[in-house]
Amino acid sequence: MLVVLWLIHFYHNATFPMQALAATDFLEQQSRGFVLLDVRTPAEFEQGHIPGALNLPLFSNEERAEVGTLYKQSSPEKAYFRGLEIAGFKMAGYVREAFRLAPGRKVAVHCWRGGKRSSSIATLLEFSGFQVDILTGGYKAYRNNLLECFTSRPLRLVVLGGKTGSGKTEILQHLKALGEQVIDLEGLANHKGSAFGALGQAPQPTVEQFENNLFHALSVLDGSRRIWIENESRSIGRVFIPQGFWDQARSAPLIRLEVPFEQRLEYLIAGYGQFGEAELEACLLKIEKRMGGQHVREALQSFRNGDIVRATAIALEYYDKTYTHATSKGSFSRMEQIEADRLEPRLLAEKIISVADAHQL
Repeated sequence: MLVVLWLIHFYHNATFPMQALAATDFLEQQSRGFVLLDVRTPAEFEQGHIPGALNLPLFSNEERAEVGTLYKQSSPEKAYFRGLEIAGFKMAGYVREAFRLAPGRKVAVHCWRGGKRSSSIATLLEFSGFQVDILTGGYKAYRNNLLECFTSRPLRLVVLGGKTGSGKTEILQHLKALGEQVIDLEGLANHKGSAFGALGQAPQPTVEQFENNLFHALSVLDGSRRIWIENESRSIGRVFIPQGFWDQARSAPLIRLEVPFEQRLEYLIAGYGQFGEAELEACLLKIEKRMGGQHVREALQSFRNGDIVRATAIALEYYDKTYTHATSKGSFSRMEQIEADRLEPRLLAEKIISVADAHQL
């Protein structure tokens, strides 16, 4: 009883009343020093979460499953009281963890649909002295807003194209260093796009998390200025570019680099020569059907004979044909080509900016 009276007293003397915010306003709280707390289960959080959010789960994966089963198979009332039993024993733990995650005591809380889980934690934290905001509609509202923005928000995209080994990723880095806006799709995907693309990369995010990360990367850019992206397939390893963004990318202007075969071959050997023979052979076997058994066998034999130049050349010839075919199917609004005698990323980045400026891209 004393605890209840204290909570009521604290609530009536709260300095910052809780706010329910729409998705856009909720996300802006990060820039105001609020820590985003996702109170869904660890499994839900791992599947996809708002970039920068921290997980403060009301239930463990197993507890959530138990409560959900009671709700479906018994009654909402039994599920509710079981949830109270589980959470009641952990109230002090929630608050201690919140103090650790958000020492400034400013938090923005959400669950899946903005229901009982987020409201329960939000109320507890407000009573405990936190300034608390809550996401109306929860993570589901965030996802709906995200997918809608990919479709409805016009983007001033410019696509950088070029055959495999043209150094496009490195050139994008130089464009960014020169003050241009860049979205590194392969960096967000932890994959370089080809059968060899996972080598040396961290595990890929889920498709959902890739979309969240892309949305976050776009949200910090100036929509009135051009945004550079690399010419990609819609699938980058195991993730997919969201449809709305993909449609805009395919109708954007394309600046295509033409770098000599020998230069690209040298660049690829420098980048992939560090990996072991077994890793490279496993990657080759992934494209055996598309590349052709005879070509794969020749490339594998070259690897085993220590002729990495010939092996890489065989794979590069395959990727050149694939790139030419894929680019011909695009519906880019315009195409500009830059001939490069040498692969010098910094100088090419400067030239690319000049071409883009000259054509008002």
